[in-house]
Amino acid sequence: MGVIERITANLIESDVPFDRQQLSIAVRRMIKEEAPLASPELVEQVVDGLVGLGPLETLLRDPLVSDVLVNGARQVFVDREGVLTEAAVTFPDDAAVVAAVERVIAPLGLRLDRASPMVDARLVDGSRLHAAIPPATVDHPVVAVRRFVKSVDSLPALVERGVMTEGQGHYLSEAVLNRRNIVISGGTGTGKTTLLNILGGLIPARERIVTIEDAAELSLPGHVVRLEGRPANAEGKGEISLRTLLRSALRLRPDRLIVGEVRGPEALDMISALNTGHGGSMSTVHANSPEEALWRLETLALSGEERVGELAVRRQLRSAVHLVVQLEKRDGFRRLSEIAAVEAERTRVVC
Repeated sequence: MGVIERITANLIESDVPFDRQQLSIAVRRMIKEEAPLASPELVEQVVDGLVGLGPLETLLRDPLVSDVLVNGARQVFVDREGVLTEAAVTFPDDAAVVAAVERVIAPLGLRLDRASPMVDARLVDGSRLHAAIPPATVDHPVVAVRRFVKSVDSLPALVERGVMTEGQGHYLSEAVLNRRNIVISGGTGTGKTTLLNILGGLIPARERIVTIEDAAELSLPGHVVRLEGRPANAEGKGEISLRTLLRSALRLRPDRLIVGEVRGPEALDMISALNTGHGGSMSTVHANSPEEALWRLETLALSGEERVGELAVRRQLRSAVHLVVQLEKRDGFRRLSEIAAVEAERTRVVC
């Protein structure tokens, strides 16, 4: 049995709390006795194996990493500044992958097993985790961890990076101050949440903002009330949907609503809210163009149980949304491709 295995076994049998700080102190003490010449990295290796996501913790400590993707025990990828590469870390076996996920989801009242082979969770640091195991996957357990990397914090910084032009930055700034309703559209990893966070930061401090998110990623200054959804627990209870949060938000006297991402029937509630005096609100949606963003919102609004007319939803939607900001990512580089004004029958590129 190696040094790491011996120290790990001793810690499991001890009464040391499974707290990272307490474990680190205990591991340092044990290493002095067991392996005084061992490298300092050994402490983190032992602690990472007992709490958190094991070998993935090394990657998650890198501030440039936005995604960690596990395709079985032997294949781990990272997205670092928009570039996907294979990482030099592995798990001993597939069971170790599942055990790592179970460690971080157990305190949340969630589980991962053959009866519940998929799980969504928000970790303590705000990262989003999705995991799936057989029979939901064919070969190996699959894990995806999405971190919110706040690498830029202002429109001028985005202009400097070439993400948008100075004219586009000025147009968006004026749109926020003039209380235009904005939808940010784009694919996965295009920077939608980053831009939403920056635009939200331009809202005057005197206005009351209510944010609604699946996983809390936004960090806005001023008078902000943060609401966060929650998946059902292992017994299938306790779910807090975005739709429920949106209805609650309307009773909290918001000046503006910010919905992290619309992905379900809550789109109908959001459209109704934007048509009833909550100007200057914002959200994001997955779509490849401004027109497709409106089509997707319309489809999502019609996906609920209410019997609402397609034409009525379309009219409300085009009245509610003033601007669609389209983001794209090519060869790892993110850019704002266009800003489109929403009109009764079409969208029109304005910047």
